[in-house]
Amino acid sequence: MELIIPAYRMHSQGFMNVLEGISEEDALKRIDGKTNHIVWMTGNFVNMRYGLGAVLGLSVEDPYNELFFQGKTLDESFKYPSLEDLKKSFHEISPKVYQRLWEVTDEELDEIFEMGMNIPFIRETKLNFAGMCLGREDYMSGQIGLMRRILGYPGMKYDVDENLKY
Repeated sequence: MELIIPAYRMHSQGFMNVLEGISEEDALKRIDGKTNHIVWMTGNFVNMRYGLGAVLGLSVEDPYNELFFQGKTLDESFKYPSLEDLKKSFHEISPKVYQRLWEVTDEELDEIFEMGMNIPFIRETKLNFAGMCLGREDYMSGQIGLMRRILGYPGMKYDVDENLKY
């Protein structure tokens, strides 16, 4: 957890920073119909937080799970939540998961959590799932950062808000 907790906290900060100033209108734009939009990317990021919380034993469910679970493909016929609604969900789940990360035991983290990956060098445990969640968050943040620039926004700042406690 010495690696997971600081990374989780920095991902929370990065989430806030990468979305700073993006309009609701721009958050739904796709590039040449080929990219996911920022709302989808944000929803996927938040869904990872809910998933991690559930695997760590929290009784939580993403209100938008049917849109984002397991990186469900963007479907333009769906009505996606607003960026603001997704930020609210982020602020609801993130402190709960953060607290749980501080409480979880090594024994719990070593429990098998079958992900169905069938990759011989990955032991499917709760700890490895947490690591994969962080990897997915990194990926989503990078994608949003790229979309920021494509849409004409300045690059993401790396400011740290010490009042953000999760």
